[in-house]
Amino acid sequence: MENPTENTPAGWRSLPSWLLTQTAQHAHRLVADGFSAVGTRGYDFRLLATLEESGPLSQAGLSRRSGIHVSDLVAAINELAGRGLVERAPDPSDRRRNIISLTADGGRQLRRLEKPLAEAQDALLAPLSPAERQQLTGLLSRLLDHHDRPSGGPEEPRR
Repeated sequence: MENPTENTPAGWRSLPSWLLTQTAQHAHRLVADGFSAVGTRGYDFRLLATLEESGPLSQAGLSRRSGIHVSDLVAAINELAGRGLVERAPDPSDRRRNIISLTADGGRQLRRLEKPLAEAQDALLAPLSPAERQQLTGLLSRLLDHHDRPSGGPEEPRR
């Protein structure tokens, strides 16, 4: 396969936004390929991991916590419920609302997905030393935290 960055103007290759976008595309492909090899998708991992970390949630809460739009969430929940990985039950306090819970099979599936996810991370970060990986993760986290902060919020101290 041709490397699209070979013909990229040199000026672009020094732009952090361009570098992040290109690297994100590689990251997405590596993770998607890893999950595909075990018959699942990134949405599945995100939903199962969110439920494991947060416990049972309403569909709206699961959408907010996982970052998956509610219009995409319903189909993903239907598929996961069909495979016995999550359960959907009416909320006892509001029967119009569903509560989604992780099943034991869902927890086991999440454990199986950790390996292809770790392998994708290793492939993505292959040229970096462990210290560089940690530094990159810290810098990316700082950028994301800054841009996720509501405008007008307190400034983060410089490090």
